[in-house]
This record gives sequence, structure tokens and C-alpha cells, in this order.
Amino acid sequence: MRLLQFSDPHLVAAADGLVRGRAPLAQLRAGLAAATAALGGAPDLLLISGDLCHDESWGGYAQLRDLLGELAWPAALLCGNHDHPQLLRSALGRQAWLAPLALELAGVTLLLLDSHRPGTDAGHLGPRQLAWLRRQLAGLGDRPVLVAVHHPPVPIGDPALDAIALVDAGALLELLSPVPGLQAVLFGHVHQHWQAPLPGRPVGLPPALLLGCPSTLRGFGPVQPCPLGRADDPGGRLLELEAGRPLHQRLLRWPAVPLPAALPS
Repeated sequence: MRLLQFSDPHLVAAADGLVRGRAPLAQLRAGLAAATAALGGAPDLLLISGDLCHDESWGGYAQLRDLLGELAWPAALLCGNHDHPQLLRSALGRQAWLAPLALELAGVTLLLLDSHRPGTDAGHLGPRQLAWLRRQLAGLGDRPVLVAVHHPPVPIGDPALDAIALVDAGALLELLSPVPGLQAVLFGHVHQHWQAPLPGRPVGLPPALLLGCPSTLRGFGPVQPCPLGRADDPGGRLLELEAGRPLHQRLLRWPAVPLPAALPS
């Protein structure tokens, strides 16, 4: 399975609207073009791990719906703190798989989690979703598993971002650490590359990774050096996984799309 992870596009209702001095839709289109070139075609799944719509508007989700319609790629979407769950589901519920959901693709189990919590930038799964996750994990054996959530389940070392991470991360890690086939936990929210081993992994189990994804819009000041030396550029991540083989993943970066020059008065 080839999974392309994008995150934090921060789309707005206006196609030419700006967020943090960049045009979100143009940046996302540039990322899709760069990823298609890198892949030589379409991935098996496009995962966009939250903060889809910065202004939480119908128009922003409509922009994403139309773009996914043009691509015709299988897509899965997570809800981030900059999202409106009801509008997201109304606009894209028939266009993409939405968290929380368990997907089976090419011999891999992908578990999508919804960490949106109204009224706060921090993430929360809650007892019902954790109970659902426990049921999904039961009986998987050593089947390859990927888990995706918007908010990081561990501190990344940035005090501002760590203050708005996943509040029930301990309960999540307790469920995930003994899963034999767990390959990685994918997250967004932090607008930067970040990588570490999953803590608490029992002795004898293969390691699993925590992988933070850059934003397709703009990077935040990085905690870890960018392996490509391009921390300010938009980016994403490509993961390739199949049963019996270790996870292969690589970081993708592309140049930011410049704003059009101002028209003469």
C-alpha cells in the first residue's frame, strides 16, 4: 500500500483567500502535483490529517470536495481543531472516508481517529472512541497497522504546541503499545517533520514510529532538523507498507507557490 499523507491545508471559502500570507488552495494543488510526480502516479490512499478548513466554512470544504473530485483518488480525512465536523461530513461524507473509521487496504489496517474537541485547540478522543479503538485492535494479530490522528500523542518539545496536544494521549498509547503489527502513528497539527519511536513498546516487539507531518501551507519553527534541509517549505509524507516487509517512509517537500504580483494601479 502506498499512502500519501498531507496535513493542515487550512483552506478557506475564497479560492484566492490567504492564511499566514499564503494561498492555501494553491499550495495544496502544488503539493498534489509534486507528489504525483514523485510517485509516478496516484497513491492507494490520500490521507489529509486535519485542519482542513481554517475558517470552518462550507465554502472551504466545497473547495476540498471539488479538488478531490478532480483527482478521483481514494481519500481519508481527519478532523482537526480548525474544522467543523458537521460541515465536513455534509460536504465530504460521500467523497472520502472520515474518522473515526477502520479501513482495510492491501492487507493493511488503517485506523482513523477523530481528536476534534469543540471549544479548544487541544485534542481529545474520549472514552467511547477509545473503547471503539480497543475493539478494533482486538484480534488483529501481527497484521500491519497504521493509526492516524490529528493531534500528537506525545510532547514534541515545543511548549506552545505541547500545550494543545492530545489530552488523553496516555490512554491511547496504553492501547497501542502492545499491538504486535503496529507500524506507525501518523499525526499533523505541528506543521513540521517530527519522528520518534513509540514509547512503552514491550520487549520483543518490533519498533513502531511516531511520525509528524508537515503542513501543505506553511511550516512552524522546527523542533527537529528537516532531513531535506527545507523546514520552511510545504511538505507531506509518503509511506509504503505491505505484509512481511518493514515500513518505508520518506518526507516530501516542494517550493511554496508565490503570491501573484500586485496589479498596477
